[in-house]
Amino acid sequence: MYLHFDTIQASSGGPANYMDPREQENDWDRDLLLDPAWEKQQRKTFTAWCNSHLRKAGTQIENIEEDFRDGLKLMLLLEVISGERLPKPERGKMRVHKINNVNKALDYIAGKGVKLVSIGAEEIVDGNAKMTLGMIWTIILRFAIQDISVEETSAKEGLLLWCQRKTAPYKNVNVQNFHISWKDGLAFNALIHRHRPELIDYDKLRKDDPLTNLNNAFEVAEKYLDIPKMMDAEDIVNTARPDEKAIMTYVSSFYHAFSGAQKKVSTATTICKVLAVNQENEHLMEDYEKLASDLLDWIRRTIPWLENRAPEKTMAEMQQKLEDFRGYRRVHKPPKVQEKCQLEINFNTLQTKLRLSNRPAFMPSEGRMVSDINGSWHNLEGAEKGYEEWMLNEIRRLERLDHLAEKFRQKATIHESWTDGKEAMLTQKDYETASLSEVKALLRKHEAFESDLAAHQDRVEQIAAIAQELNELDYYDSPSVNARCQKICEQWDALGSLTQSRRESLERTEKQLESIDELYLEYAKRAAPFNNWMEGAMEDLQDMFIVHNIEEIQGLITAHEQFKSTLPEANKEREAIQAIQAEVQKIAQYNGIKLSGGNPYTTITPKSIDNKWDKVEQLVPQRDQALQEELAKQQSNDHLRRKFATQANIVGPWIQTKMEEIGRISIEMNGTLEDQLVNLREYEQSIIEYKPNIDQLEGDHQLIQEALIFDNKYTAYTMEHLRVGWEQLLTTIARTINEIENQILTRDAKGISQEQLHEYRTSFNHFDKDHSGGLMAEEFKACLISLGYDVENNKTGDAEFARIMGIVDPNNSGVVTFQAFIDFMSRETTDTDTADQVIASFKILANFIMAEELRRELPPDQAEYCIARMAPYSGPDAKPGALDYMSFSTALYGESDL
Repeated sequence: MYLHFDTIQASSGGPANYMDPREQENDWDRDLLLDPAWEKQQRKTFTAWCNSHLRKAGTQIENIEEDFRDGLKLMLLLEVISGERLPKPERGKMRVHKINNVNKALDYIAGKGVKLVSIGAEEIVDGNAKMTLGMIWTIILRFAIQDISVEETSAKEGLLLWCQRKTAPYKNVNVQNFHISWKDGLAFNALIHRHRPELIDYDKLRKDDPLTNLNNAFEVAEKYLDIPKMMDAEDIVNTARPDEKAIMTYVSSFYHAFSGAQKKVSTATTICKVLAVNQENEHLMEDYEKLASDLLDWIRRTIPWLENRAPEKTMAEMQQKLEDFRGYRRVHKPPKVQEKCQLEINFNTLQTKLRLSNRPAFMPSEGRMVSDINGSWHNLEGAEKGYEEWMLNEIRRLERLDHLAEKFRQKATIHESWTDGKEAMLTQKDYETASLSEVKALLRKHEAFESDLAAHQDRVEQIAAIAQELNELDYYDSPSVNARCQKICEQWDALGSLTQSRRESLERTEKQLESIDELYLEYAKRAAPFNNWMEGAMEDLQDMFIVHNIEEIQGLITAHEQFKSTLPEANKEREAIQAIQAEVQKIAQYNGIKLSGGNPYTTITPKSIDNKWDKVEQLVPQRDQALQEELAKQQSNDHLRRKFATQANIVGPWIQTKMEEIGRISIEMNGTLEDQLVNLREYEQSIIEYKPNIDQLEGDHQLIQEALIFDNKYTAYTMEHLRVGWEQLLTTIARTINEIENQILTRDAKGISQEQLHEYRTSFNHFDKDHSGGLMAEEFKACLISLGYDVENNKTGDAEFARIMGIVDPNNSGVVTFQAFIDFMSRETTDTDTADQVIASFKILANFIMAEELRRELPPDQAEYCIARMAPYSGPDAKPGALDYMSFSTALYGESDL
């Protein structure tokens, strides 16, 4: 016979809370794959369990698969454990008689609503070990485990919850299953000690000695509790994972042995729940206060640092400040962002739990409200933004200062080199003993010097202008710059005065001297400006430059190309000047004239012109290379701008889209709250998985800042905008998930159905015209009227509406959230634990209670929590040390609730 039942039925004919058929089938499939160690444990445990019942009928079995083959002892076992009579067995020895007896037993099991998948009488008669063990396990489940019920859970879950409740106060015991959790033997000893503490000295047991622990529990259970030894300690210790069915069978014997104390356990559980809620709420309040205080202290310490505007003298020092700021952004701030988000979540969760448990709303200490923290956080971000802008401006200023200072030093050095010896030249009296030709030469030379002097006037003005700009930009070494500039200006004024004085002297002498060499004069006049042009060209070719984009460097390259285009004409001028000197030599040679010295009108020699020309030709390719290198740098910078802009133009709209989607999700109801929570968490995970894109942008942004790039024409998004948007996105999804979790808490605590929640959400959304997630006072009044509340504009209606607003909006914010709305709607029809319930729970124990009873029945921390809040009992039947539980209820709920 093979039994197949789709639904497990209790003996009364109604559905039994036993085991899902698919789960039973999966268990049976696993039975078919039992390893030898598990099979050995099951044989011993199931045999001992059967014998514990068969001995009541004066018999027992030795071999579980052999002794049940004829069906006689199997039927006897079912009669003993059920207390019912089965059909009369057949006493024949033939196979058909055995099959009929086994079928009678299987029919009886099926009549109890038990589903036996693929277990037939033939397999039992044939001594199939795995089928026999599977059948016995099914009998154990039905008659020993199914009826176990603990706190609205039954069967296996109920038995596991019972074990967890009983062993919770014991150290080194953490029952999470029916295999590994029992391997060290401490859980068995804890169960015995919890109910019969005189039988076991639990404190002497050691977690590292499982054999001793297991044998001790087995021996005590067999000797004092009449629970037979069903397993060997060695089999449990030497098995990586003990057999779950064997453990459950043995543990169920403990449950039935101790079930007499169930009423007190239920009573203590009720008290524990109330105490646990209150303790948890107090812990949440303390955690909120500490977290808020720490966060505000961190903000107060950080803002002064961000508001410090003490400038640094050098670029390196400012770069270090910028690096410190980046470290703050990368390392120090992100954990605080998470703390702020967690703080808001904790606050909302705490308020929800307080409302669900009928406790007053939590009011943080002064200055630690969520709004206070948000205000401080806003000030922090404002200081942060100002600090970054100030640092970038300072870096630009220092960069400009370094450039100007170097330019000042270069021009000052060139000028000082030029003026060296000029005062001595202008003060000599060589014209007093000179011939006419020599005087004329001196005059012409002086005219050339004046031309040269005038050409250098522009450089002196540039030096003074640069010094003035350095002063205006508050250059740290301005005193030395000013001193050097002052010296140059004073020397320049002296040169002007000396030049004028010498010219007057030469012009007086010129009247007596009339010989002049026109060629020398022409040479001097043409050589001086050309020489000045070459010096200017060399100065320009060596001049430092600073650009910020491709257009600026291309402008310099264009100007340089234009300069190079003038070189052929300049070379012609150089050749013409050299030709004048050649003509002088030619005439002198032709006429036999011995030149006593150089050109009397100028100190510029043909050799110096050639040397400077060679220098110009050397500097031109060097300038080309420097400009091309800068062009490559600006192209690289432009690539960084484009790379950042490409990613930013994707991330920015993505964040905005996600924010809008979250806004839609928060006002829609698609599926159950659990479905919405799962979807939101998946949605949150998809957002978190997008984090590498933000990190990539941070990396690109850091490269941009390191390259000193201060603008980006390819995108309107800045890293600051994206960073704030990302933080807001994470905070928004976390808040939305928290709202759904709070709705689940409210639904479960108040017994609200999914249809009611859907109706509440539909009504709320209908009047939430702007989809803001909150109802203004008039919108909320309209919603209440639609739900049948009498809050019309009259004296009675206004009073009722004011009362309701005091419940849903205790802070007078003017907005009613959906959470407050469902809290109000649920508390209109349901309630949670009350003072009467707590008092009734205590009255089960006595009119008063002793401290020793609390310590015995409650976990240690909750027992001490009660004792600390109970006054001594003073009734007529008072005993020494008796405590008044009425005072504890008053402390929890107040006089009004009592």
